Amino acid sequence: MKRFKLAGDLKAFLFTLPALAPLTLFWFIPLGYVVYLSFMEWDFMSPDKLFVGLDNYRYLFQNPAFYQSLRVTLWFCLGSVIPSMTLGLLLALLLGGQGKGGALYRTMMFAPWVTPTVAVSIVWSWIYEPEVGLANSMLNLIGLDGVGWLKDPNWALLGVLIMTVWKSAGWCMIFYLIAIRNVPADLLEAADLDGANRWRKFRSVTLPLISPTTFFLVIVQLIAAIQTYDQINILTQGGPSGSTRTLLYLYYQSAFTSFQIGEASSVAVTIIFGCGALSLIAFMAGRKTVHYH
Repeated sequence: MKRFKLAGDLKAFLFTLPALAPLTLFWFIPLGYVVYLSFMEWDFMSPDKLFVGLDNYRYLFQNPAFYQSLRVTLWFCLGSVIPSMTLGLLLALLLGGQGKGGALYRTMMFAPWVTPTVAVSIVWSWIYEPEVGLANSMLNLIGLDGVGWLKDPNWALLGVLIMTVWKSAGWCMIFYLIAIRNVPADLLEAADLDGANRWRKFRSVTLPLISPTTFFLVIVQLIAAIQTYDQINILTQGGPSGSTRTLLYLYYQSAFTSFQIGEASSVAVTIIFGCGALSLIAFMAGRKTVHYH
């Protein structure tokens, strides 16, 4: 019996080997190397690396720029994930029918997601231009003064968030469209027979049944928000005054501006553990909610 079990385990391992090989080569090995570098002092140029133990982590957790970047990252996660998912759900409810033009409108809403982020960011930098940009022109039309969208520390993060939500909402819409269409029709008919209105059917039937999709989107969108780089680099370069500098952009500046590879690696390790912790929390919350419903 034991021999058959070992043979089965070996066969299972061989079947998973084609997937494990690139995962090991492009993920586990680089991850291990980054952890190794986080204990070193290295300037990216010298052939020698100096072992400094936990000094990089001590410096990181004593650095005010780290805590500022952490706050910006948390605000960016909240300000992009929740609005993107909410808008995506509303779009799915509005455009989910098979009426005339529905497919065209859904394509228009999804188009920003498939457009390269760099190209989208360049267009939005023109929209946010203080003197002749569309954003301030629209504010002037309704009697409001224009703002320095990307130049003012009070507005720069909001400007990046608006562009990010606009780009991500269509992607969330696609997942919610599929989830809503998979809601069993007999449950909705039973709710009709019980006299439930549209809001009650949505709250009591549709929303609980699409909760697995919701928590999948929470995890994926959180990780994507933490890893956001392109639009910040194009629009603000982490400024002004660090108001849009996320942890990932702090890593970029430490590694490729200051050439402090050890410090940058400690930031990268912190980001990885942060992503893992947030994903675990969201996964556990999702399981409990789905089980409850």
